[in-house]
Amino acid sequence: MITAQNVKELREKTGAGMMDCKKALTECDGDITKAIDWLREKGIAKAAKKSDRIAAEGLSRVAAEGNVAAIFEVNSETDFVAKNEQFLTLLDTIQSALLKNKPASVEEAMKLDVNGETLETVVTSATATIGEKISLRRVSVVEKADNEVFGTYMHMGGKISALAVLNGGSAEVAKDIAMQVASMAPTYISRDDMPKDVVDHERAVQMEILKNDEKLAGKPEKVLQGIIEGRVSKNLKDMCLIEQEFFKNPDQKIAQYVKEAGAEVKSFIRYAVGEGIEKREDNFAEEVMSQAFGK
Repeated sequence: MITAQNVKELREKTGAGMMDCKKALTECDGDITKAIDWLREKGIAKAAKKSDRIAAEGLSRVAAEGNVAAIFEVNSETDFVAKNEQFLTLLDTIQSALLKNKPASVEEAMKLDVNGETLETVVTSATATIGEKISLRRVSVVEKADNEVFGTYMHMGGKISALAVLNGGSAEVAKDIAMQVASMAPTYISRDDMPKDVVDHERAVQMEILKNDEKLAGKPEKVLQGIIEGRVSKNLKDMCLIEQEFFKNPDQKIAQYVKEAGAEVKSFIRYAVGEGIEKREDNFAEEVMSQAFGK
């Protein structure tokens, strides 16, 4: 008889999922040692053991199909694996599943059915066969209206991906905006979208700078406020897409470019692989000493 305690013990030994552990024990008549081998043979235990590794490389991908677009990031441990044919095939599989099912989150995406398996199982299998931790890090699926236009762009094969949605305009203009987003990394469409605390923080920083500027001592308050606001606007403008200089024509702002094209930027998303992930720096010498001398 297979008990919950048996399943728990096998999970602790292998790191495999509860259902996989239960199935392994069933297949092996409750023998935990044989169940461990069964999981290893299936690649499940091998994959689970990699769960504490840091996957900060990989690729992002963006694609549009009709009125649906998906942008996502899949991480691996090394850049080499990101060029692996199996890894690229996995991205194709994920892309198709996202465009077809339109999940709202990574959690929903991992539960999607892919040829009779969950996407989570497909990713776990890829981890086992490729030999590195593979993870679907983030997903965004966007739907547009018929009068709106998608712009997509991938830089360096997917090291950076960008998706833009425009009201009006053309596919060419939308792609230009996606390229602008990829290259200049704006945070907001305009100052109107910028949270008040971001502006207040920059204003406070500039006020402190002015206090320490002897050249401005004794200036009227109105003049000082004007200087502060000018500096705030200058420092924050590059965070706003429409205030940036157009990469194809530095003499033109994005606001002017889209206006002349009869378009308006509705939204954008930018994924750069590994951003925000703390990459572990392994000390090779310490690792060798630890294994050799048990330190």
